[in-house]
Amino acid sequence: MSFKLKLNNRFTEALPADPVPENYRRQVEQACFSWVFPKKTSNPKVLHVSPEMLAELGISEEAANSLEFLKMVSGDSVLPNSKPFAMCYGGHQFGHWAGQLGDGRAINLGEVESQGKHWMLQLKGAGPTPYSRSADGLAVLRSSIREYLCSEAMYHLGVPTTRALSLVLTGDQVLRDVMYDGHPEYEKGAIVCRVSPTFLRFGNYEIFAARNDVETLKTLVDFTIKHHFPELDKPSKETYLKFFETVAKRSLDLVMHWQRVGFVHGVLNTDNMSILGLTIDYGPYGWLEGYDHGWTPNTTDREFKRYRFGAQPSIVHWNLFQLANALYPLVEEAEGFEQILNDFKKQYQQAFHHMMKAKLGLFSEDETTLEVINELENVLHLSETDMTIFFRLLGDVEKSKAQNGLEVVKKAFYAQDEISGNIKNRWEAWFQSYTLLLQKETLSDIERKTKMNKTNPKYVLRNYMAQLAIDAADKEDYGLLDELFTLLKKPYDEQPEYEKWFAKRPDWARHKVGCSMLSCSS
Repeated sequence: MSFKLKLNNRFTEALPADPVPENYRRQVEQACFSWVFPKKTSNPKVLHVSPEMLAELGISEEAANSLEFLKMVSGDSVLPNSKPFAMCYGGHQFGHWAGQLGDGRAINLGEVESQGKHWMLQLKGAGPTPYSRSADGLAVLRSSIREYLCSEAMYHLGVPTTRALSLVLTGDQVLRDVMYDGHPEYEKGAIVCRVSPTFLRFGNYEIFAARNDVETLKTLVDFTIKHHFPELDKPSKETYLKFFETVAKRSLDLVMHWQRVGFVHGVLNTDNMSILGLTIDYGPYGWLEGYDHGWTPNTTDREFKRYRFGAQPSIVHWNLFQLANALYPLVEEAEGFEQILNDFKKQYQQAFHHMMKAKLGLFSEDETTLEVINELENVLHLSETDMTIFFRLLGDVEKSKAQNGLEVVKKAFYAQDEISGNIKNRWEAWFQSYTLLLQKETLSDIERKTKMNKTNPKYVLRNYMAQLAIDAADKEDYGLLDELFTLLKKPYDEQPEYEKWFAKRPDWARHKVGCSMLSCSS
């Protein structure tokens, strides 16, 4: 090969495998994974590669242009001394236990050690597995571009996430019903090579607890602690509680980052919750355009809005409760789990307060700060206000000019003529209270803006931006894909050459499929 990877198959060597070698849909018992090979592609082509992930894995850009690399990331060849596999897991979907789920369209190529770090390479859309149920295990260019761009964009935003190494066009056609309305069409097939220290999720543990397979559950938890939480002690009831507490803290940190940048996951099922506290499984996600706690990008969730923006912290808490139930057989005492779950609620309120203070540039303690934060949440909902633009422009407010606040942020309002009467009065009153707090800060306006701009991004991957890249790529124009990839590497920088992307969602995208309405179809 033109490049060498240091492989470590610790997952498959330490954990029980499915004894059935054939690849057909079935219930897999007492096993953490099944052996499975990717489906051969007809005419693969690498569309894009992440230079940062190449460097992390020790692969040169020259090697990334090789036939060997193409074969690896398309699934057409297997890494030497490795054997691909798909993981077994279950999960709660939209609040209901769904039983066995598993890697239905994801195939793990192997584990790589590089520069003191450990990475699992996984192909999403590489063919069917025993967990595919009635699906084909493939993915399309549309969803693959969204995942490829978003995972790398989230990394540069400072949000814990899985990464993406490459985006490949397979040369095959894949039949998909985008909106589940009975009108399927053929789309271009694609594969994303995802990278993460592990793709273990809450559902990996739930499946064994649900089946009362405590032996396999303990084996998997002990493995997880040993390799991914090495700071914890050797297995014991106390260690299992510490493990759960650490997962809870990482999950809290994750959801606070989502709330900070206005990201809505869209499908926060327990099988989409990483045990490491990473953003995982980019399906019908979205960033807030108008600031709205009730918004969800997922058409499947449109009626009940279980996974809406404002509910994400409580849903993460609910998912942690399900993980606690799964780990309970190893501890057999509820009190410790209950304490950690109760602490999560308290810690969330503190974390939210701290996060909002940073977004507002308030670094001193004042008894009126919480009131100002709560009122901002209210006035942001009075009219359609772009979250990203509002908080970015807020850094330009001068502490001595409260009366200019509305003028400074006016670009954030979708309908500026609505900012009148009572709404205008509410906003002006809020800016008056806000600037009174600013005047108590010791930082200068410039110093405060600099700190705020490190918390409030200027650029995020809005759905319409991704859709434009998808539409262009479908016509074999990949220039916009590369432009957005480059833009989103520096989301907190001004980047005047890309100023056109610091803009509200255009009217044409308000109700367009892919821009406002997204499904789980991939």
